[in-house]
Amino acid sequence: MDRICHFEVPYSEKERMEKFYGSVFGWQFMPAPGEMPYTFLITTEVDEHFEPKKPGGVNGGAYPRGPQGATSPVIVVEVDSCEQRVKDVEAAGGSNVMGPTKSATWGFMPKSKIQRTTSLVSGNRWAAAIELTSARLRR
Repeated sequence: MDRICHFEVPYSEKERMEKFYGSVFGWQFMPAPGEMPYTFLITTEVDEHFEPKKPGGVNGGAYPRGPQGATSPVIVVEVDSCEQRVKDVEAAGGSNVMGPTKSATWGFMPKSKIQRTTSLVSGNRWAAAIELTSARLRR
């Protein structure tokens, strides 16, 4: 069974997004380093490697809604093979939007841990599949 390992939420107003998710769910927010307009969403306690302490815990991110960004939430699923999941999604009536491609980074995850990523869509729902090269990152 493939597991959800990350999610992303686009926003129109950052302060409003933080107030909503912070007050409703108690989430915490951390700006991404550098110039990228990205905010990490902390939904569960993390260890020194920024990995969720609780098994099954998932943290996410948020970014400004824009013409080239997603307009609905993105679900990131860890898979054994991006190519196989593309075939599975297409057989189920979805489509491959982008990839599989090599990815430079994924949040705090170093480039060496990510083999390929792909973006998939079914209707107006987005999902990104991430294929990891390190068994240590699999739970």
